[in-house]
Amino acid sequence: MLNHLRPALVLTLAFTALCGLAYPLAMTGLAQALFPIQANGSLILKDNRVIGSALIGQSFVSDTYFHGRPSATTDTDPTDSTKTVAAPYNAANSSGSNLGPTSQALIDRIKADVATAQADHPGPVPVDLVTSSASGLDPDITPAAAAFQVARVAKARHTSEDQLRALIAAHTKERLAGLIGEPTVNVLELNLALDDLPAH
Repeated sequence: MLNHLRPALVLTLAFTALCGLAYPLAMTGLAQALFPIQANGSLILKDNRVIGSALIGQSFVSDTYFHGRPSATTDTDPTDSTKTVAAPYNAANSSGSNLGPTSQALIDRIKADVATAQADHPGPVPVDLVTSSASGLDPDITPAAAAFQVARVAKARHTSEDQLRALIAAHTKERLAGLIGEPTVNVLELNLALDDLPAH
């Protein structure tokens, strides 16, 4: 009996040490050495203070900033723990709205968002400005969605639209290797650059 148990216990301990300890430590060390920024969460610093991550969006509602995609994330209602309340970009509760294309609540919400967007800028509204991502945490918008907001931000900040278009172009990330994905603009990084523009 002991002859059968000993090899099983030895192998269990050996593979636990190898796969549960040595391998994760080696990968963590390698990631820290080769990709330290990404391994630590792609954090964004301002004045040596963490203000966010390039991987998680933040809610901007002021006219003086570019806005990201709508976020469907929620949190527990502080007044009633059996209910939830909207909590945009809640990283502790990543989720989409789970509403389908025939949902009247979704249709009404998108129509209202389109009407609000068109009040500032008549014309077709880029789809990512009125639809939430599956995670509810998407930090990026398309260059078209950023360009759509230029007139509003320029008016609120009393700055030139050309300057803002140049800022968008400078913060547009192109397709990986020219083939994979779509061009994107990180909203937090764009707004930080916006704050660094000389005041007018």
